[in-house]
Amino acid sequence: MTPVELSRTVLHAVRRAVDEGELSVTVPERAVVTAPGPGGCGDYATNIALQLARAAGEPPQRVAEILRARLVGEQRIDDVVVTGPGFLNFSLARTASADLVEEILRRGRRYGHATTGFSGTAVRLHCTAEVRAVVVTDALSRVLRSQGDFVRVECDGRPAPEWGSVLGADVTTRGPRIADRYVTIRPVPAPADPLPLGRDAARWALLHPAPHDRPRIPGDHLVQRESNPLFRVRYAHARTRALLRNAADLGFHPEPGPVSAAEALLAALGDHPRVLAATATHHTPDRLARHLLVVADAAMPLLPAVLPLGEEKPSAAHRARLALAEAAGTVLAGGLSLLGIDAPDHL
Repeated sequence: MTPVELSRTVLHAVRRAVDEGELSVTVPERAVVTAPGPGGCGDYATNIALQLARAAGEPPQRVAEILRARLVGEQRIDDVVVTGPGFLNFSLARTASADLVEEILRRGRRYGHATTGFSGTAVRLHCTAEVRAVVVTDALSRVLRSQGDFVRVECDGRPAPEWGSVLGADVTTRGPRIADRYVTIRPVPAPADPLPLGRDAARWALLHPAPHDRPRIPGDHLVQRESNPLFRVRYAHARTRALLRNAADLGFHPEPGPVSAAEALLAALGDHPRVLAATATHHTPDRLARHLLVVADAAMPLLPAVLPLGEEKPSAAHRARLALAEAAGTVLAGGLSLLGIDAPDHL
């Protein structure tokens, strides 16, 4: 369940409470869903009860309990806990491996994106005409749009023309003129010109470190070895594509099913929607980059067991592992795309 889907579920609970006479309020257009704050718990939280309390003429905790009673039984919600003055905290049900893989393969690279198009807030991003600020702003605008937000990008001065062509940064002004939220992007500047690295490695070098950390340029971003995080992410993706080609040559195809000893990978894949939402909320593309590295490292132990060995015939287990590998590759490709980085099928 994505934050957008959870927001709709919360609003549906409010509407039911109003229809049944327990709350007398106007149903808001949206419920803000974020990661739990200090003292919270679970996967997500919302302050909708505090937002409605005054209009309802009830204490926030009473409003929260009314809504909790209607949310506990919802599909894919495992538990709802009221904390603090009336925050609702949600623990989502851990989807069975086959269901999770099936959802990822159905959604493709848009897994974790908002399912209703643009339905969020209007955000205006502002950056200086410095290469790292431009690239971070571009990546953040991609992630925000994936979560249903309207985005307008503004940049002081005029960035060097080669930044757009080599680094793929779209700094054209577009989106709403009136914004709900204004964000200034001001990461630690790049210490040297990243253009010699090429588009993909340069973007990774600027996006992978946290905004307050100084990027390493040139670093080892072009080295094809395990010490290079970008190589690990792209190599894992390329391996999943190679396995699909090899399996097709052997006459079998992916079929979602239970997979043993893959808990770390399943947890990382299931966490992808939350990571995208947190990246958008906290304006931190580095969070997504680090998550892709977690997915890649969790996928690698699975890959040698995907294809049958010797005279072994492809079984249901092989097809299920192949589907899980394809899902991992799909998440890696989708995440890299949001960072503006290509995910080649051959590496």
